[in-house]
Parts: sequence; structure tokens; C-alpha cells
Amino acid sequence: MNMKKFALLTAVLALLASCNSGDRGELVGVKGKKWHPEKPYGMTLVPGGAFIMGKSDDDLAGINDAPTKTATVSAFYMDETEITNSEYRQFVYWVRDSIIRLKLAILADDIGETPGNGGIGEFAFKDADPENMTVYEKYIIDNYSGLGPTGYEGRKLNKDVDLIFDTADYPDEYYAEVMDTMYLPIEESYNGQRTWDVKKFKFQYTFMDIEKAAKNKNLKRSEFIKQEEIEVYPDTTAWIRDFSYSYNEPMHNDYFWHEAYGEYPVVGVSWKQANAFCQWRTLYKNGYQKKKGAQPVNRFRLPSEAEWEYAARGGLQGATFPWGGPYAKNDRGCFLANFKPLRGDYAADQALYTVEAKSYEPNDFNLYNMAGNVSEWVQGSYDPGSYEYMSTINPTVNDASNSRKVVRGGSWKDVAYFLQVSSRDYEYSDSARSYIGFRTVQDYMGTDVTSNAGVNKN
Repeated sequence: MNMKKFALLTAVLALLASCNSGDRGELVGVKGKKWHPEKPYGMTLVPGGAFIMGKSDDDLAGINDAPTKTATVSAFYMDETEITNSEYRQFVYWVRDSIIRLKLAILADDIGETPGNGGIGEFAFKDADPENMTVYEKYIIDNYSGLGPTGYEGRKLNKDVDLIFDTADYPDEYYAEVMDTMYLPIEESYNGQRTWDVKKFKFQYTFMDIEKAAKNKNLKRSEFIKQEEIEVYPDTTAWIRDFSYSYNEPMHNDYFWHEAYGEYPVVGVSWKQANAFCQWRTLYKNGYQKKKGAQPVNRFRLPSEAEWEYAARGGLQGATFPWGGPYAKNDRGCFLANFKPLRGDYAADQALYTVEAKSYEPNDFNLYNMAGNVSEWVQGSYDPGSYEYMSTINPTVNDASNSRKVVRGGSWKDVAYFLQVSSRDYEYSDSARSYIGFRTVQDYMGTDVTSNAGVNKN
């Protein structure tokens, strides 16, 4: 009898479980929120598709590093313009402010100051006020804080209080002490001005070496995690160093900081710094996504060489330039990009150096200055024979041991050959030039978007 009761009870419980699930015992999948793709601000969607990669015309320079091949790329978002000084300054300011907040929190912790005193204690770590911490935050602090090399890893900074930069408004001497460490020493100041010690503007991030992980399945996950620390401030001396016996001091002094150049493309940024910017942009966006309870977005990154060329062509097969045909002038005799048109005459195109990022007409993908203005870093490593062996689907060559990184598009100081969508050039990854900038891309998620039909009609 007891067995019969047990069997009946089991059957009832099974029935109730089935009823409560609402799926009638069918395979319906895990329920989740409906997801819609969101175009990132300042980006345009480049539909994926196939194209003829490489030089369709004669290679006049005789480099022979870009033979034609058919390649296919997936859909992706791309910045409509090169990253501007204003946009890159947002990155620099974020790094600077984060370092200041960390220094303030550490000193407040050392002297035992907590929020409520109106001084440096207002900038103490969040755990200095346990009553305002969640259960999870308390658990993390108790179990994981202090396990890193500094002893402050895992402790959350207080970003609710605005930093104070006016010396007249410093709340106490401890705050003044921290801020003093962020400036160059008095003996290195001139004209009565102390400037930021930009060597301290360092961005530290971690990433996973997926390619290494794919080749070494038996290694621990921790062995694939890499850490980088990069100085983020652009090398403004590039304006002087790149051109001997040339007066470019005004560009060195003003180009990055002055508001007059806010919408001009950032230069003096190395390939490593460009990658650090991509990491920060991903971190910054996903921090916002987490606050509003939304799904994280795909990472921002530099485009592959194939993605860059495909985007530059704007859907035109066999085009020499982003605007199509083989000439750098339109039918009215106006130059179509910012470059060096004539021997010694940089201003024939109405620009001596760079121009605002949204200048000239965009290509058919609504991308500006894919030829001229500044050359652009891409993700790939330069190998003159890479077209012969790289894949035909999302082709790229990322060789960590090869410090020569590809730059594309030509710049304000280049002749028209380098403006061709198929021309390849390179620079070393730790080099910063006054004529190299970058733009970022983000993989498109969701239903695939292709433009094969449109491309094949052209």
C-alpha cells in the first residue's frame, strides 16, 4: 500500500512540474528577452559580401604584394570617420581620472578617512561605507580583495563624487598632495605653467589569446590570459620628428589639446595605443550596458585588412579609389581627397595638414576619408606574400611575432598611389606618426546582412 501511495505521489508531482513549466513537455528552448541589433553611435553598417581583393590595375610601384583574389567578409559596423582628437581625449581623460581616483582612495584608506568629512574621505573606496554595499559586494571584498600585486585589486572606486581640478577648491591638504603627484615637477615647468605628467596616463587591460588557446587545448585558461599596460597619451613630438628641417611646432603644441582641432583625426597614436583604445571603448560601453541590465555588446576592434579594403570600396568592384574611377579629381577639376597632389605642393587640395574627419564626400557605405587625410592602422601584420596563403573567408593575418602592422588609405602627405583602396603599407606597432590614425569596427550580431546582389550588379 505504501508503494502504491509513493507511486501516486510521484505521478502527481511529475504532473504538477509539467504543468508549472508551461511547455507541455515539449522542447521550446530557454526563454529569454527578444534581442534587437543596435547601431553604435557614429558607426555605419557595412553589409557583408564577396569582393575582388587586391590590385585590379597594374602595380605601378612594382611592389607586387596585393595580387587579386576573391574574398568574403561578414557584416560589421565601422566608424564613419577616423577617431577624432575629441573622441580620443575622452579616453585619455577617463584614464587620467581613474588613476587620480585610485590614488585618492588609497591615501584615504591609509589615513583612515571615510565619507562624510568633506575631505579626501569622500573619494574613499566603496567598501569604506559597508552599509551602502550589496551582499555580493561584501562577499567579493571578503574573499577576493587584496589578492593582486598592489593589494587593492577588487576594491570598487567611488565615481559618484566629481573630481576637483581648480586648486582653489581642493578640500584638504591630502587631496592637494595626490593631485601634486599627477603634475610634472616644478623644475620642469616653464612660462609659469605646470602640466600633467602624461607618462602616468597608463591604461591596463587583460585579454584572452584565443588563437593560442585554439592551438593548445590542454593548457589552463589562465595561461591564455594576457595583460597589457599602455601609455595612452599621443606622441605629439611626431610632428617634429617626422619632418626634418621643417617648422611644425604649432602642430606639436596645439593639435591634440586645442578645441580648434577637436574634430580632426587623432595622430601620434601607435598600433598598440589604438588597440588599447578599442579595449577601453568596449569596457566603457559594456559598463553602461550592465547598469541598465542589457546584454553586453561585441568588442570594438581594429578592422582586418580585408574588412578595411571591402569597406573602402563602398560596394564598387574593381575601383581604384573609394569614389570609383582612376582619377583623383572630379569633373570640375576639384580634388576628391586630402593628399599631396603635386611635388612640394601640399595645399593644392585646399589643405596643408589634416582636415576635419567629416570632410569631402563619403563613399557609398557612408564612410568618410577612406582615402587620404590620415593613413589608418588595421589589425593585420604585414607580409608581402600574405595574399597567397590567407583564407578566403574573413581573411586576416595576425602574427604576434611580426611587429610590422599594416596601414591603409594614404594620408595628407602621401601621393595618390597610396590612396588606392588596394595599396598596402606598414609601420612598426610601437611607432607613432603624424600621419597615421585609425577607426574601429564592431562585429554585427543577428541575421546576416550581405550585399552580394548589389555588388555583382556594379
